[in-house]
This record gives sequence, C-alpha cells and structure tokens, in this order.
Amino acid sequence: MATATVDSGIQDALKALKIKELNDGTSTGSKFFSSGEIIDSHSPADGSLIAQVRTTTKSDYEEVMAKAGAAFIEWRQKPAPLRGEVVRQFGQRLRELKEPLGKLVSYEMGKSYQEGLGEVQEMIDICDFAVGLSRQLHGLTMHSERPGHRMYEQYHPLGIVGIISAFNFPVAVWAWNTALAWVCGDVCVWKPSEKTPLCGIACQNIIAEVLEENNLPEGISCLINGDYKVGELMTHDKRIPLVSATGSIRMGKIVAQAVGGRLGKSLLELGGNNAIIVTPNADIKMTIIGAVFGAVGTAGQRCTSTRRLIVHESVYDKVKEALTAAYSQLRIGNPLDESNHVGPLIDKDAVKNYQYAIEQVVAQGGKLLVEGGVLQGEGYESGCYVKPAIAEAENSYEIVQHETFAPILYLIPYSGEVDNAIAIQNGVVQGLSSAIMTSDLREAEKFLAASGSDCGIANVNIGTSGAEIGGAFGGEKETGGGRESGSDAWKIYMRRQTNTINYTKDLPLAQGIKFDL
Repeated sequence: MATATVDSGIQDALKALKIKELNDGTSTGSKFFSSGEIIDSHSPADGSLIAQVRTTTKSDYEEVMAKAGAAFIEWRQKPAPLRGEVVRQFGQRLRELKEPLGKLVSYEMGKSYQEGLGEVQEMIDICDFAVGLSRQLHGLTMHSERPGHRMYEQYHPLGIVGIISAFNFPVAVWAWNTALAWVCGDVCVWKPSEKTPLCGIACQNIIAEVLEENNLPEGISCLINGDYKVGELMTHDKRIPLVSATGSIRMGKIVAQAVGGRLGKSLLELGGNNAIIVTPNADIKMTIIGAVFGAVGTAGQRCTSTRRLIVHESVYDKVKEALTAAYSQLRIGNPLDESNHVGPLIDKDAVKNYQYAIEQVVAQGGKLLVEGGVLQGEGYESGCYVKPAIAEAENSYEIVQHETFAPILYLIPYSGEVDNAIAIQNGVVQGLSSAIMTSDLREAEKFLAASGSDCGIANVNIGTSGAEIGGAFGGEKETGGGRESGSDAWKIYMRRQTNTINYTKDLPLAQGIKFDL
C-alpha cells in the first residue's frame, strides 16, 4: 500500500476520513470519478507517500459543471434557514472528526498539530457564523420619491462559485468561502492546491455524507484536482460568476485578468509582507511573543506571517537581544510532536526560495543576526526543515520588498516619530496585515487613522498572524482587495437587486418627467 511507511496514528486518521491508497480527485457530491494523471501526496514531515489522487480532465470538469448547474436550480429554492441547517450539520460532523482532520492537515501540509486542530476549529467557527447568517441576509427598505411607491433591495444567489485555495491553509479557506456561499444559495466547485490534495478529498467526503443524508442533489459541493491548468478551466468559464482565489500575487494577477476579461467577479486573497511596528512605548515581552509566533508559526508560510519588525532606535538593541534569545529556544521537528515549535516547509522548492532569500539579503547589504540553514540528519530526512533566520535589513532592499514564504524575519530600525515607522510599514506593494506595539494611545490611534496603516488588517498590541471569524479578512493593494469570513463579506457571494413596487392606479415617472399619451 502507498501508506505502508506512514505511522499507525496517521493511518487511523486516513481511515476515519475515508482516504484510500488511490483516490479519484473529481467529485459532484458523493460520486467520485477521475480519468486524469496521478498526483502523489508526500508528507514534508518525513517524506512518506501518504496516498495518491487522480486529477480532473476536461471531460471530468464538464460533468462537474453540469451537475453543479442542475443542483443550483434546486438549491437556490431552499429557504436560507434550511440551507443553514445543512451547514450546521456539516459543522457538527467537523467537530466529530476534528482530530483526524487536524492530523491530516498537519501531516500533509507540515504545520504543527496544534495549528492543524486550530484550522479545523476555524472551519467549525465559520459554520456557526454561517448558520446565524442564514437568518440575516438582510436588504434595505428605502423611501421612494414617487407617491404610492415602495422601494427595497434584496440579495439573490449568484450561481456556481469557483474556489481555488492554497496549500498553507488547505481546509479553512475553502470553508470560509463555501459555508457562506452555501447559506447564500450558491453551489461550489473547489480546486485545492495540488500540494495538499488529500485534505480536499477528506473535506469532500465529509460534506458528501451530509448532503446525501438530507436527500440533496449532487453538485452542491464539487471537487476538482490538478495543477494550474485545471484552475484555468474555472477562471475562463462564463458559467462561474465568481472565482475566489487564494495564492501568490503573480497567480492573482493571472486570475484577475482571466475573470475580468469575461466580466466575472473575483475575490482575491494574495501575498502579504506584514510588519509589526515597535515604538519606545512597547511592552517588550508582548512584542517578542507576537513577533516570534508571527514569524515562525506555520514555518513562516502564512499569508499573515510577520516578515518585518520595524523597531525604534531607542529600543532596537533591547529588542534585538530578546529576539535572538527567544530564537535560540525554538524547537524544530516533526509537526505531530507537540513539543516542537516549527515544522517543515511544504517542499524542496520552498527550501530553495528560503535559501535564495537569505543569500540575497546579505548580498544587498544586510547582516544575519540568526543564521539560517537546512537541517539534516535524523528526523530531517525529508529535506524540508530549515532554521528560522533573522536579518538586519533596510526596507528598500529588493528582497525585503518581496514575500518569501519561509521563516525569515527582517529587523528594520526607524528614528523619530511613529509616522516614520508607518511610512516604512506602508512602503511595500502588499497590504494584508499590520500591527503596532505601544502603550501610547496617540500612537495607536495614529496607526489606525486614515493616514496610518494601509492594510486590510491593523492590530494594536497583538501580532499580524491569526484572525477571528467575526471580522472580514483580506487586504489592499496587491493583496487583491478581497474580503472573506465575517462582517458583511457574504455580500460578494450574492447579487443585489433593487425593487420598486407601485401600489397606485397611476404611473408617475421619476424626476417628475411627464410622458402623457
């Protein structure tokens, strides 16, 4: 079996999630089929082959779209609270399978087991949010300028929502989108990352059972698998009014052009180059905890990972000393071992990007405070484990301007007022997450003002990584401008319609126009 080298704990998780040795990667609900090439899913934790997945062909895709289109006709007619009940049942099933799914996330992606469990908890939380939302899809009532008329607006389902997710959050981002889209009356077609295909298979197995138990049509939840060519089938497809894509800025620009070229809608969650500003009034202990977790959590492979630490010169040496001491205590190893802080990068290509970034920051004038390197020997056989690194740098360095998906933290000094630090923080093309560490109310408010952080997320006295379900998640500038999860992010999954009702026997025209026959 392909899973022969995988330990018994993982084997039990795969069994609970109904992952087979060879899995069809195309699904229209409970029906799984595929006729494409095979993807091998290896764990970055130990290099083991976990299982295999057959990819989606063009003919497979057409079958998916036919089923999804037919399901939408029926699903949109269901009352929103009923749709919410289905999502509630899905959330309950996730509670029951939290441990095995969290373990699969950890093993296939490489994040710590605790982070894997946390990601599944995000899925549960967004289901809870969506259930409540299913009774709150409100429109507005407005006063008409014409007597005897009533105006209001309402929201209707869009149709088929395409979801392209990244490897770093292989299940949560799909749930952010699909839980909201389902209660809004949409059906979903999901292409997970080809680097974490088994997480997609597991999630589809879970929702398929819920849909079948509720006697709902095939096609409400669909799965496709493969590389970017499979994703292109969705981005160019006029039958998909909205494509939600998470990934790199380069990928997002391609998606935006393809979807925009057919006048479709896109929801983009792209790169981050997130900074924490540390002022003279910062609590240093809180700062170090936030910075270290933000920089090394998920091995620096979060879109919200802390990449830049912008520190006032008066506390620079103190922060540098504390940060270096904290890094010396980090434990790197198997992500399923809860005593470890840092797991592996996703694959050896990511390791090469990490090595390149370290070389470049030195070549461009930076200085390594904590040297990196690839770990070798017992426990590191996969070749994907690296040491978290810290480099003193300038914001203007080309490599600092780019997002490197790895645990590299750039330490950047600033002088003068907090405005100078904000200018450095904003001086990149990305605009996802940001934070300031200060006990000065004026500094905090200046950071949050219109002239402050230009990011979609701005935090005070917490780090850049991690987000609560209740708030809208997303960023500005080349991060794409999309918003997912809480607040009123649900509106992008629906179309707005303005209605006017005339309950008189006359037909007055707007703006007082006369047109008598």
